[in-house]
Amino acid sequence: MNYLRKLLVLLVDSAILIAIAVVLAWFSVRYDIGDAVNQGTFAKHLALLYLCTLAAQLLLRTYDSLWRYAESQEYLSLLLAALLGFFAYEILTRYVLHASMISFLLLMAIASTWVLGMLCVRFAYRVFRSHMQYRQGSHQIPAAIVGAGAAGVQLLEELRSNPDSRYAVQCFFDDDSGKRGKRIHGVPVKGNIASIPDRIKSLKIQEILVALPSVGESRRQEVLQELSALRRVKITVLSSSMDLLDRRPIHAQMRRVRIEDLLGREPVRLNPAPVDAFLGGKTVLVTGGGGSIGSELCRQIVRHDPKKLVILDIYENNAYDIQQELLYQYGGRLDLEVEIASIRDRERLRQVFAHYRPDVVFHAAAHKHVPLMEHSPQEAVRNNVFGTLNLVRTADEYGVKKFIQISTDKAVNPTSVMGASKRLCEMILQSMKGRSETDFAAVRFGNVLGSNGSVVPLFKRQIEAGGPVTITDKRIIRYFMTIPEAAQLVLQAGAMARQSELYVLDMGRPVKILELAETLIRLSGYVPYQDIDIVETGLRPGEKLYEELLIASRDIEKTENDQIFVERQPAITPEELSAKLNILSAALEKNDPGVIRDALHRVVPTFHEPEELNRVQGSEVHIPEQVEEPEERRKVVPFRKNA
Repeated sequence: MNYLRKLLVLLVDSAILIAIAVVLAWFSVRYDIGDAVNQGTFAKHLALLYLCTLAAQLLLRTYDSLWRYAESQEYLSLLLAALLGFFAYEILTRYVLHASMISFLLLMAIASTWVLGMLCVRFAYRVFRSHMQYRQGSHQIPAAIVGAGAAGVQLLEELRSNPDSRYAVQCFFDDDSGKRGKRIHGVPVKGNIASIPDRIKSLKIQEILVALPSVGESRRQEVLQELSALRRVKITVLSSSMDLLDRRPIHAQMRRVRIEDLLGREPVRLNPAPVDAFLGGKTVLVTGGGGSIGSELCRQIVRHDPKKLVILDIYENNAYDIQQELLYQYGGRLDLEVEIASIRDRERLRQVFAHYRPDVVFHAAAHKHVPLMEHSPQEAVRNNVFGTLNLVRTADEYGVKKFIQISTDKAVNPTSVMGASKRLCEMILQSMKGRSETDFAAVRFGNVLGSNGSVVPLFKRQIEAGGPVTITDKRIIRYFMTIPEAAQLVLQAGAMARQSELYVLDMGRPVKILELAETLIRLSGYVPYQDIDIVETGLRPGEKLYEELLIASRDIEKTENDQIFVERQPAITPEELSAKLNILSAALEKNDPGVIRDALHRVVPTFHEPEELNRVQGSEVHIPEQVEEPEERRKVVPFRKNA
């Protein structure tokens, strides 16, 4: 097929040359301007000229080009081949054959007209093919590209050259005033980004392709926020400048806008050096390593060159998935072990710790689903509280250097069994202060997007099913962070951790769940309350309107990372902890959910019924303003590094 294509192009070029030569020869005879024509040697000269030019084209491989994809380089190559051919013809006729020559005027007329003819034929072929693709591709989505820079232009070129492209690019939008009103490859730059809402309807655009990889994060978020409010318009984005380092085509790197793109958070800033020193060459054990947080911790831990990574989980399928993922990515470079075990089984834990002797433990295993734990409080207490107690005692027994507990904002003034159980876990770690060589610490953060049981995957499934999207209460606000961000900050806090400290991550500005649902619907190309409805179902058991991160917000200390803080709380004595655990043990023996819940209220003084806190918070919950308190009103002490 390729040979036939080349032969066809060659025959077309030959036909063009013969036609031009015949016409011009007639004019030369008619007006007596060609000696060679008059002498009857014109055909020989024409053949020689053709052979010289053909040889030059074969040398420069002009016939190897796919002209439907041709750009300036291909056209320049064709011109250069013609010049080389004419130069070779001159040399041969003048110095080798010593033959009489076609008049210079006639020669230049034939040469220039032939080259122009070849260019016109190739260009006409491209126009015809584009027209046919347009007619055949009437199903293509009318699209606009935001960003007329290098990435946007490359994206346009790739989409046009791809016969399977879903998009028909109608226009650009760009804030560069020098580009507005201009055309790029025939596509107009219609205006700046701010003008998109006003012009998008008249242009009948169905999808916007955002190609702004090099703009700042804050500006990128502003643009995406503005675009996400458009009705029935889908948004696709090239996320960052790092994508341009990828060798894949840019169009293959485009993705749908994710909700985390719109959170308005500054990107997490980390200093990798302390984490490298913290984990490098160490044996690290992660409980709940197959879960959403635990598996991301594993992914990031291996980047810091640990001696060994041990994944401990009771769910073999989850553990198997992350094991295979890491082995596929790192192969023999990673010393990886997986242990299927329950943190409730103290003897099994001792067996694992005795075998591996971990230096660092990240404890992410927990029952965390709030409504389900309300129904089964005995499981929350057995797993979260006494499971953590088993781990803490085992870590102390086997000389673990650092133990990092993954906590939650639901432990602050808890209104649920799950939150109360996690607050008790924090107390267990606090009780070890001064009693162990192990540095026990907890890291507290809010909701993570995409984690098991999180609201975002549920909303997406409901949208795909055509709705409605269900929220428990339109007043609810929550803190959100991505799973990778949370894991990164946990590792950073772990590197800082000292004995019995409680670290709080800066979660940014809280988000209304109602607004989150509306945004997800719009990002899916629908209009909230018209295409897809949003329905309130009522608060679930244990659910409160507004989560907190600090118990005593003024008792915090800065760390060297401005996104991590230390909360100072009075230490709980071993005797106090023992009394609390005895109360819970006695309640567990009765196996009565009501008795267990009453026991939790006794041992966690800040545990309130959700109705109590929700009533205090009022009929409407407002997102708090992030106003910096005067220095004299806060207890803020510079973080002291470990010696």
